[in-house]
Amino acid sequence: MSVDRPPLPPFTRETAIQKVRAAEDAWNTRDPERVALAYTEYSAWRNRSEFFQGRPAIVAFLTRKWNRELEYRLIKELWAFTGDRIAVRFAYEYHDDSGTWFRAYGNENWVFDAHGLMRARHASINDLPIAESARLFHWDRGGPRPAEHPGLSELGL
Repeated sequence: MSVDRPPLPPFTRETAIQKVRAAEDAWNTRDPERVALAYTEYSAWRNRSEFFQGRPAIVAFLTRKWNRELEYRLIKELWAFTGDRIAVRFAYEYHDDSGTWFRAYGNENWVFDAHGLMRARHASINDLPIAESARLFHWDRGGPRPAEHPGLSELGL
């Protein structure tokens, strides 16, 4: 039995934006167990060249990701929605263990079940090395992006 994770499909513009911001806030915690609860038990993922399925695989993936991508900060923005689907564009900044900073750009396509859990996530991502002085995402580590911090469009991304 699934627990509802509002907002539920079918999405309106307002509820799609709420869903996107909830995902952004969860990912910015960098807590793999918490993030995985937004996905169905057997959620199917494509992330770059990795294909996997299920919450345990999601937790393992996110754990590896955030052990490599240090000081991670993410911004997501609604691109399109219909019924049980949402498309987002996103960017995130991080540095590796050598101190090199990156900005990753990408798009995600999401499909939700009737309970508001994501049953499929397809992500395409590109990384660009940046100078630390070129960083645009500045807020407390491990927390949500403050309401006054600009989004992708406002930052010209």
